[in-house]
Amino acid sequence: MAKVIAVINQKGGVGKTTTAHAIGAWLQIKKKQKILFIDLDQQGNLTYATNSSHSNYSSLQLLITGELEPSKIQHTNDGFSVIPSDPKLANIDMLLNETGKEYRLKEALEGLEDYDYVVIDTPPSVNVIMVNALTASHYAVIPAQADIFSLQGITQLGQSLDAIKRYTNKNLEVLGIILTRHNPRTILSRDLHEVIKQTASQLDTKVYPQVIRESIAVKEAQATRKDLFTYDAKSNASQDYNDLMQEIWKEIK
Repeated sequence: MAKVIAVINQKGGVGKTTTAHAIGAWLQIKKKQKILFIDLDQQGNLTYATNSSHSNYSSLQLLITGELEPSKIQHTNDGFSVIPSDPKLANIDMLLNETGKEYRLKEALEGLEDYDYVVIDTPPSVNVIMVNALTASHYAVIPAQADIFSLQGITQLGQSLDAIKRYTNKNLEVLGIILTRHNPRTILSRDLHEVIKQTASQLDTKVYPQVIRESIAVKEAQATRKDLFTYDAKSNASQDYNDLMQEIWKEIK
């Protein structure tokens, strides 16, 4: 059965899609694992980054039906398997209102044998989509920046994670917080790094020691719709994500 990893944060602009793309690409390229990307964010950034297209079969249909249709999964030229986003995910609360709606994704992914890992990019809000993602997941990671708004988002996310573990997925493991676009030279970043560490302990998790440095290669890779490791394996971001994934691999393999 495939292991499911959700990349989450209530705040946008923290490198969530970049991290989801890097996790899946690293597992497939470096460890030869079969990866399925699911883009649950209505903005569709992971759909774009993986060079997928909006199609008749999307993550919206997956949530509404609660059934996975393997024959309709997109396979990109770079060898990635993707269930793309749909702008209509913005209306999910009106479209998905039946009893048991929190379990649709979990039910769809149960018994999935064709992939080793499923990597989910989630919207920057706590709604029925986020609840579905966390209910279906074995692991979650939290990208964040060393700024006050990220700290606020992590604190708010903690309440949601507590509810998930209590009611829909007691086995969910929050692997850790990943500091992205990091500049350790600023006093504010250093101070907030320490505060985020304290917040992580309250969530019964950790801050990964490996931070992701600011790197122009991230934007360039996204513009060319390539993963970081294929676009520029020697960039700061590629090296940082590689070191980070060495640690995560020990935890999930």
